[in-house]
Amino acid sequence: MRTFLIIWLGQFASLLGSQMTGFAISIWAWEVTGQATPFALLTVVAQVPRLMIAPFAGVWVDQFNRKYLMMLGDMMAGLSTIIILTLVLSDQLQVWHLYLTGAVNGLFGYVQSLAYSASVSLLVPERHYTRAAAFESALGAGSFIVAPAAAGVMYAATGLNGILTIDLVTFAIAIATLSLVTIPRPLPTEVDIQKTVAADTAVQRLTFGARYLWRHPGLRALIGFFVINNFISAICFTNLFPMVLSRSGNSATILGTLSSFFGVGGLLGGLLLSVWGGPKRRIHGVFMGNALWKVSLLALALAQRTAAFLGAALVAGFISPLPGSCGSAIWRSQVAPDVQGRVFAARYLITQLSTALGTAIAGPLADRVFEPAMQPGMPLNLALGDRFGSGGGAGMAVQVALFASLGIATTLGGYGIPQLRQIEGKERRST
Repeated sequence: MRTFLIIWLGQFASLLGSQMTGFAISIWAWEVTGQATPFALLTVVAQVPRLMIAPFAGVWVDQFNRKYLMMLGDMMAGLSTIIILTLVLSDQLQVWHLYLTGAVNGLFGYVQSLAYSASVSLLVPERHYTRAAAFESALGAGSFIVAPAAAGVMYAATGLNGILTIDLVTFAIAIATLSLVTIPRPLPTEVDIQKTVAADTAVQRLTFGARYLWRHPGLRALIGFFVINNFISAICFTNLFPMVLSRSGNSATILGTLSSFFGVGGLLGGLLLSVWGGPKRRIHGVFMGNALWKVSLLALALAQRTAAFLGAALVAGFISPLPGSCGSAIWRSQVAPDVQGRVFAARYLITQLSTALGTAIAGPLADRVFEPAMQPGMPLNLALGDRFGSGGGAGMAVQVALFASLGIATTLGGYGIPQLRQIEGKERRST
């Protein structure tokens, strides 16, 4: 795993710098506008290009050198940082500049991350796929812990200038580590597929990933499982932070501490999984990990004291790397390396649409259904008030508990689907 670890260290540095910049830019936008909308739009403008470019990115990742695509992503992100820094130094930075650079970063950042994900199976033996995914999870959790705290200190001391400078250094580190390694090109295994296609048109190339998933019952069942699971998880997770704020008197300190406990748990869980390597049958890690994660969300919904919030958050973070890492290992073992770019892009597009839908309906469900229903004197409050309390946050707690319970049942129900239960009993798909 030497080459993988070299790339991993460079990407950790790059992610840390990017998250510090994102945190600082959010603070700057809030200071300038005093409004929440620009803050939210910074996330939207980065996410939308990723969804739009996904089918094209999959074709590029399978067609071109993945190492150079990763370097291109880092260089474009570095270029946008240089543009922002120049605007800051000339006192000309405006919020719309951040929307534009955020869209560019979202687009090229997705190409970079897809190229990286599709390269892991070329760098790591199959027995270490779960371990490699655990390292990736630890990378995200570690940067989630360090970046906000470091950015907060740096922003107070140097302003946006200092953080942007650090970000440029981290991009240089990422590019330098990539230049030191060789990422092999995948061997072609598409002969049988091409025989079944009358003409390799542009439309067929763009839809290849979706057609690939549809042709394989096991992968089709797996993507269906993650669509349902992501939808339920999004409804649960979207309302967690508002629920905690409502139940803690809008305490930013408690919310920040809760986020840190999530991050610490994720880091510890990722490190343990990277040493352990995960269960021999990784589908058990997917099912049981998801079920246990939903149990921890259920505990968060039932908690009404700060200590219980933090304990449940730590457990939730600790469990979170297991289902994702095992799931990534299954995908890498079941999809041939030369088509992973297109297949993983199709997977991303389908599952993220499900996540977006869950996120979109979580707020209205809380505001219009569950929160009013848990006000004092209402029938639902009379039935569940002793367990969930009353007033602000109680309705969201019921909503999280309801969908977490649904998620537990759905996840355990996956054992009843033969295509899912036996997916690792089949050889890697080459067609």
